[in-house]
Amino acid sequence: MKLIEALKQIKDLQRKAEDLRNKVGQHSAYMNFETPVYTDQKAQVASWVQAHSDILKEILRLRVALQKTNIMTSVVIELDGKQVTKTIAEWIHRRRDLANLDRDMWKKLTDRGLKEGQAVNSMQQPTAVTIVRCYDPKERDNKIMALDSEPSTIDGKLEIVNATTDLME
Repeated sequence: MKLIEALKQIKDLQRKAEDLRNKVGQHSAYMNFETPVYTDQKAQVASWVQAHSDILKEILRLRVALQKTNIMTSVVIELDGKQVTKTIAEWIHRRRDLANLDRDMWKKLTDRGLKEGQAVNSMQQPTAVTIVRCYDPKERDNKIMALDSEPSTIDGKLEIVNATTDLME
């Protein structure tokens, strides 16, 4: 089974489990004067509860297999002209939020709205005021541009990996 198949199967199993929960919620009790919907409604409800338990066990098995695969499988992605190797799990975390946090840090490197020009010093003499940057603006701009596109690059590669990588059981 490929990773994408496991992901889709989990989604389908979650839908089935929700359907069973809804059925149990609707048919778990009835008034003594009502005609039950099912011939042996108590047995039917019990079978739904058991089926739900079995589905959750399968979801758990698939999730653990996905985690194992994600931790054990390395993927090379080209970022900013460099080949970077990380596990699928690391790429997922990078994609989820870390690349954006990295970009946000680089965006904080600014002139803070400071203006260059003339000012009067403490001795009432005019003096030139310049901005001292504690960063390289060109490097900042290049990093921001690279980090802006990193999530979509990771998405594209992981889509291929999910379709071609076998699930580790």
